[in-house]
Amino acid sequence: MWKRLVFILLLVLSFSLSNPDVASAAGFKSFVDTTDGYEFSYPNGWLQVKVANGPDVVFHDLIEVSENVSVVISPVPENKTLQQLGTPTEVGYKLGKAALAPADSGRTAELVNALEKESDGKEYYILEYLVTLPSKQKRHNIASVAVSRGKLFTFNASIPEKRWQKVKQSMEEVVNSFSVY
Repeated sequence: MWKRLVFILLLVLSFSLSNPDVASAAGFKSFVDTTDGYEFSYPNGWLQVKVANGPDVVFHDLIEVSENVSVVISPVPENKTLQQLGTPTEVGYKLGKAALAPADSGRTAELVNALEKESDGKEYYILEYLVTLPSKQKRHNIASVAVSRGKLFTFNASIPEKRWQKVKQSMEEVVNSFSVY
């Protein structure tokens, strides 16, 4: 019986390792919004939450409910491109002040990393923040920002700082999976 069990486990493992799509599919699910034109992957075990007058979509962890991802869609002034809005650092500072730590919120947002990437002909800024809440609790936010069809898309993952090192790799994969069309 043990030989059979070991054989089956080895077979499943070798199949997963030889087919990366199967291996990645085991840890993530896909969300596609064809109306607004974006998609991303999110971890298995996360649930979609309905939010009135807020982000376009929100998902959060079933167990660690304060771990979440969201998409916010905003108009772009005069149909500007992402580069016309500023460099990754400039856009990162603006986003931090406007969305993560607006005036009178009691929050602060420190931009710790900002970079640019291209995927399928679209430009994205990947922005990383350390956010301090009024309660002094720290959170780690990582965002992907893109412009498409006259709209600014902001995909944000927010994680308590105490869990960041444990989930950093998977959250980076999630943020890098975000794409607009």
